[in-house]
Amino acid sequence: MPVAHIATVTPISQTVGANRIIKAKAIPHPLGDPTLSPVDEKTMRRKMVEKALAALTTEIAEQTLF
Repeated sequence: MPVAHIATVTPISQTVGANRIIKAKAIPHPLGDPTLSPVDEKTMRRKMVEKALAALTTEIAEQTLF
């Protein structure tokens, strides 16, 4: 089963062997940004989830950072 790992510290994801790694926003707010308006934050979150879903359907042969 394909898995996409959304992470703020991508070297740790690579060390533990995650195959599909999606860079998160920031350590205190990996899937959000409190400086954005609610509408803009929702857009940002949607894009990140869409990127993770695309990563799940992408054939890979080695660890890949999306």
